[in-house]
Amino acid sequence: MARAGLSVERVVAAAADLADEVGFENVTVSALARHFGVKDASLYSHIRNVQDLRTRVALLAGEEAIDRIAAAVAGRAGKDALTAFAGAYRAYALEHPGRYAATQIRLDPSLVTELSESRAMRRTAEITYGMLRAYGLDEPDLTDAVRLLRSTFHGYCTLEASGGFNASRQVQASWDKAVDALHMALEHWPREEKKER
Repeated sequence: MARAGLSVERVVAAAADLADEVGFENVTVSALARHFGVKDASLYSHIRNVQDLRTRVALLAGEEAIDRIAAAVAGRAGKDALTAFAGAYRAYALEHPGRYAATQIRLDPSLVTELSESRAMRRTAEITYGMLRAYGLDEPDLTDAVRLLRSTFHGYCTLEASGGFNASRQVQASWDKAVDALHMALEHWPREEKKER
């Protein structure tokens, strides 16, 4: 029987908070049970196992992140949209390191389908690809551009969060230059030639 006061939503929200405090890799059922002052078994009426818990945290974090990005890019296009997207991405990653780490894990597709209709994943794709279409990109260039943005943003945020930038130049100034460079790259994208059939 479920313990009074606990729900799936409350358990997952607490796990997300715990991830930000101690690191996503340290989120376990036992650690969460200690947080609530209950035995591990009390949580198993809400989650199946640690993989289920971490997947739920990843989905929650993905939804939070894309909500923030969507609000930032609303009504913008081109460089303005890219700058807003990048800024919202970076802010979320730095403010919520554990949640952000959760968004980077490879999810089991069967669990995602079972847990939700992966609304956040669809919205992320729609907003990201929509922003890039303003640069006149089509497939396969869209996918290549998404990979460039994701790897640049992720690499920068990961290095910044770990204190990896030691030069005297302000980290914000370098970030702004990186976004400018991405904008230029997108405007002058080396488009893949379409093969005639």
